[in-house]
Amino acid sequence: MIDTIFHVVLVLAMPPLLLGVIGKTKAAFAGRVGAPFLQPYYDMGRLMKKGIVLSDSTTWIFSAGPVVTLAATLFAALLVPLGKHPAPISFEGDMILFAYLFALGRFFTTTAALDTASSFEGMGAAREVSFSCLAEPTLFFALITLTRLSGTMSLTPMLQHVTLPVWMGTGASLILLLAGLFVVLLAENCRIPFDDPNTHLELTMIHEVMVLDHSGPYFCCVLYGAALKLYLLGALFVNIALPFASGNAYVDWVVFAAGMLLLAVAIGVVESVMARLRLIRVPQLLVAALILTAFSLVLVVR
Repeated sequence: MIDTIFHVVLVLAMPPLLLGVIGKTKAAFAGRVGAPFLQPYYDMGRLMKKGIVLSDSTTWIFSAGPVVTLAATLFAALLVPLGKHPAPISFEGDMILFAYLFALGRFFTTTAALDTASSFEGMGAAREVSFSCLAEPTLFFALITLTRLSGTMSLTPMLQHVTLPVWMGTGASLILLLAGLFVVLLAENCRIPFDDPNTHLELTMIHEVMVLDHSGPYFCCVLYGAALKLYLLGALFVNIALPFASGNAYVDWVVFAAGMLLLAVAIGVVESVMARLRLIRVPQLLVAALILTAFSLVLVVR
């Protein structure tokens, strides 16, 4: 019960903090003070107090997009273990449900963008689904590799199987897997070098252009859902990268939270030292990530 409470609290409270840490890291590289770490919380609270503006050309699909996407992501959060603690919901094959809950959210986000009848949002939706076709197989190759190592298709035992002895035996495969997952993490959350979440140039945007017409609480759902998706894919990465278990439940929670904050710093560093890729280069990097995870699977197949 205590593990479940900690799990829910971290899932609900921590995702916006990652955005604050990323922003603060980028500001430090630019020689600026930057916004406070808690600025994303302030922004979401302000959006919840605003009204909603709906276009005459939209239908119920536009309103359902942010809500269904957030609901699907919240349910996916119940399937991912945080650190060395089991997820609240675990069953054989839940890794497939985890991946396709993200796909469900993507479907409603892109459908809501198309529902606006805007050519700009339609362009962003086309880019989103095109790049996800390359990112999704990479995620599945990574999960299949972990399935091969653990002998299970459930996320909790699969990730808890990645211990220090496993790293000693299959470290090369796991390094390739982590490299591919990090690329997917950046691509699925539309971070640099794939996209710039702070840009306002419609011709270069991917995710942000799809949510231009959302406002008020709907836009808050979009922002929180994006932060939560970053958190969950980051948790998958941290669970593999930090195979240590102290034996003390509270210490393990602290270690996991610290690992997530370090991952946010790493994302901020990447966004500070790299420029956004040209669109024609994005598929090439995603294919490279796919090849890395495919090779990680080859290394564990006996």
